[in-house]
Amino acid sequence: MLPFSIQIEDGVPVSDQVFRAVRKAVLTGQLRAGDGFPSVRTLSQELRMSPTTAHKVVAQLKDSGFLASRPGIGMVVTSPDLPTRTQAMKHIEPLCRQLVSEAAQLNLPIEDLIEALRTATAEGRELRHGKDPKNED
Repeated sequence: MLPFSIQIEDGVPVSDQVFRAVRKAVLTGQLRAGDGFPSVRTLSQELRMSPTTAHKVVAQLKDSGFLASRPGIGMVVTSPDLPTRTQAMKHIEPLCRQLVSEAAQLNLPIEDLIEALRTATAEGRELRHGKDPKNED
């Protein structure tokens, strides 16, 4: 079982999707510095991708500071510096495009989309502070 969540989408290179999923898991704390990381073989088998693609992903993660090789242990998660605003925007823009596309398909005006983002942001803040936004007791 992989220590991060991913749902493979058609039309987007698998290596890019896995890289983004691992990066997100590290930045959100799902994966922490020092956690073990699956081998290239395990990634390849679990995600049904070629070993070459799995190796490419691991190399990209190492180059980006998300993984390090530890002799006798294998790959471990590392804590890279937080992304710059430019890097964060680059990460979030594809998600925004998808959200805008889905809103358009549902005939939702931009104002409703902004309202939904504000609600989700408020709920996210409450969850980070240990409150359940759906339980107002």
